[in-house]
Amino acid sequence: MILLVSNSFLNSVIDLITVLVIFLFVLALTYYVTRWIAGYQKTKTAQGNLSVIEVIRVSNNQYIQIVRAGTDKYLVVGVSKENMALLATLTEEELRAMPPQTADHASKIGESFSDILEEFKKKHAK
Repeated sequence: MILLVSNSFLNSVIDLITVLVIFLFVLALTYYVTRWIAGYQKTKTAQGNLSVIEVIRVSNNQYIQIVRAGTDKYLVVGVSKENMALLATLTEEELRAMPPQTADHASKIGESFSDILEEFKKKHAK
């Protein structure tokens, strides 16, 4: 009787170790295959004529993106879950003239309009 209990316990431990080894193997395989596919897709998109330059989130599922099309044309598009709309077309000079998005732009959300207007006047005073 004791031999049967001991044997079934040993079989259970061996089964558990086998399942854990298989699980770890599948987990590692998934990790490396995902990294390989990401690298493959990155090289494929880098060779294309379209690339996303910048993305800003407008709401939960709406974004504004700047997309480079070709070598010298930039498209500003609004992207949502169900729709995509062209907002503007920019040249490279117009794109470079735009100030880069920084973290302090986001902090202006809580400021009053008069404070922002005064700062704007100081920056653009002649």
